[in-house]
Amino acid sequence: MNDVSFASLLTPEGRALLDEVRGTEPAQELAVATRLRRDHPAELVSAALGQARLRQRAAAKFGAEDAERMFFTPNGVEQSTRTMVATHRALRLRSLGVRSVADLCSGIGGDAIALARAGIRVLAVDRDPLTVAVARANAEALGLADLIEVREADVTEVDTQAYDAVFVDPARRGGRGRIFDPEAYSPPLSWAIATALKAPLAALKIAPGIPHEAIPAEAEAEWISDAGDVKEAVLWFGTEPGLVRATLLPGPRELRGRGLPDPAVREVGRYLYEPDGAVIRAHLVAEVAEEVDGGLVDETIAYITADELRPTPYASAYEITDRLPFNVKKLKALLRERGVGVLTVKKRGSAVEPEELRKKALPKSHGPHSATVFLTRVAGAPTMLLGHPAQRP
Repeated sequence: MNDVSFASLLTPEGRALLDEVRGTEPAQELAVATRLRRDHPAELVSAALGQARLRQRAAAKFGAEDAERMFFTPNGVEQSTRTMVATHRALRLRSLGVRSVADLCSGIGGDAIALARAGIRVLAVDRDPLTVAVARANAEALGLADLIEVREADVTEVDTQAYDAVFVDPARRGGRGRIFDPEAYSPPLSWAIATALKAPLAALKIAPGIPHEAIPAEAEAEWISDAGDVKEAVLWFGTEPGLVRATLLPGPRELRGRGLPDPAVREVGRYLYEPDGAVIRAHLVAEVAEEVDGGLVDETIAYITADELRPTPYASAYEITDRLPFNVKKLKALLRERGVGVLTVKKRGSAVEPEELRKKALPKSHGPHSATVFLTRVAGAPTMLLGHPAQRP
């Protein structure tokens, strides 16, 4: 999609076509396109069908109601912040007294929309003309144009002094895919940090895999997961320097770091806890281990074991029924004996592919029961732990 084809979607004819192709399934596209091209320009029909596909993909991030009204680019769908996460961040900024934000590298406007809905005035800046046009159309489509000013510009040349806070979401994808070097972000992370340090309050969205040693001392670092999936990390400036926390959505549930030493390694007990990914990325496994009075199964593995069940929102608990050295034949025999027909395979510290093990270990005559097997190391030795989700007393 280019600027011209996108502009055509905003015309009465384009909007009517978007309504007509809504919900078109992939298998129907050719027939629908052939029929519509009899009365409409081919480029406009292609643009409308492409937008319908993008809206269907975007529903997972933005919700079906908003996605059906918004406009997207392929990169915009891929790189936009999930609404749940963007809303969490916007509400925190509002709670900090922020009433205006300069949203730099705003993309198609996902974060700007969440900020505006929180009652915050937004300057959304991006340098790509098509992305800017899409962001502006989204602000209008959702009735937020009065709160969102969209500007086409190089973010490094924008004066942000008039705003209470700065939010920067550098591009972390290039022509060859995901970028792992923070200095290869666009703009580089060093520029974003320097900009943040000049603002009264700032938030920088970064990849959750950022090394902890790359986090500046002036920043608070937050890792965010949504329904168990780690979505992003944020560096906050002007809040609590040095704090590390994990935020679990929905909720939110917040685990704050207290600088605890690594938990001790201990024998596998009755229960195994699998910390949320945000907890692991934030290096807060020790805080969870203290909460459940547990220890590690191995000094290099983020599985916690304990003798008692202490429910925690920061980890999933499993009751362990069997422990055996890694051996597919023994596992298969045990599953047959227990009548297991549904096997969930989890791994940490193992090179075995879960699907491959599932195919080899499940008996041909599937039983009525289910089980979970953890492929891991216990005190350095490859081990299989068999169990099931723990039931609260």
